[in-house]
Amino acid sequence: MAAPLSHPLVRWRSEFPILERTNYLNSCSLGALSRASRRRIDAHLDQWELRGAANWYETWWGDLAELRSRLATLVGAGANEIALHPSMSSILGVVASALDTRTRRRVVTTALDFPTVPYQWLPRDVELVILESPDGITVPIESFEAAVNDRTALVITSHVYFTSGAIQDIAAIAEIASRHGALSFIDGYHGVGQLPVKVRNAGVDFYASGGLKWMLGGTGITFLYARAETTHGLVPQSSGWFAHHDQFAFDPHHFALHDDARRFEAGTPPLLPVVTQLGGLDVLEAAGAEAIRAVTSTLTEDLIDSARAIGLTPKVAATPDTRSAIVMLPSADPRRDVARLAEAGCIVDARPGHVRVSPYFYNVADDHRAMLEAFRNV
Repeated sequence: MAAPLSHPLVRWRSEFPILERTNYLNSCSLGALSRASRRRIDAHLDQWELRGAANWYETWWGDLAELRSRLATLVGAGANEIALHPSMSSILGVVASALDTRTRRRVVTTALDFPTVPYQWLPRDVELVILESPDGITVPIESFEAAVNDRTALVITSHVYFTSGAIQDIAAIAEIASRHGALSFIDGYHGVGQLPVKVRNAGVDFYASGGLKWMLGGTGITFLYARAETTHGLVPQSSGWFAHHDQFAFDPHHFALHDDARRFEAGTPPLLPVVTQLGGLDVLEAAGAEAIRAVTSTLTEDLIDSARAIGLTPKVAATPDTRSAIVMLPSADPRRDVARLAEAGCIVDARPGHVRVSPYFYNVADDHRAMLEAFRNV
């Protein structure tokens, strides 16, 4: 059945001004800016202009606490299990510095994960195992089972593969890691926002994501969920003053880590991205995670069916329940096709061998149908 031209969340289109000017189908690269985030940004700049550093004590410290708490609620965690960072690389560096890899030297990841993950480990003295994909879409759970052993320190992989949009069974991966005494780390950059996430139910030790894409928070804000029972005893060797339990003692001779997830923080968080993300959460919370998933899944399936109807072969996971809102359309020259689609008012992105299309709850079926019509003519 074709997706309707309207849906229960269509009212949110007016929240995103970019949709008034373009056919925006590139949330997998950058989520659209909401009016809610713009209001929070403007208010933050007004505060900065009027009161300067006094805002730290009057408002901004509270913004940080509010963001940790709301992110915890979003992913089903406790506020004491959330640490803030400016990038995924920053998170990975701190977590890597906390692991003892002298006896447990193995780190397991996959060839489908974003390269930030293996880049963190390739320069280190560890045994990095990169699992290959038999189909370029997913990695069988049996491959993790075979690779993880009692010398494994960490299993680190994606909730949703950026290369194919396939959704992984993160609970099964966490169970394999735990059974061998290893920790599990899930890169949720393509999960949170478009999928309901409950980290506690999944049993993962670490889960990280950021505002750039599906969380509508823009650049410069990421977060780490660190499961209290298994990670709050780790001691990062890469740190900063926001990880210090006595942060305002300013004592250069003494350093004591927070007893919660803030032990994994580093330097001062960037405040503009913090308030931008709070605006994104205003929208995501009001729309609802389950409703977003339902609408986005319907749009995705219609996009796939419509692409197949014009003779294309999208690279996607096998079943709707394992597919996210990332659809890869084969292209001999993706950069050329993306540029020509942009000329036609359709914003998508290029990846090797494919044009990547990523509808979201603020889209309607007409958006991707118009894009496909333009794609046939490029």
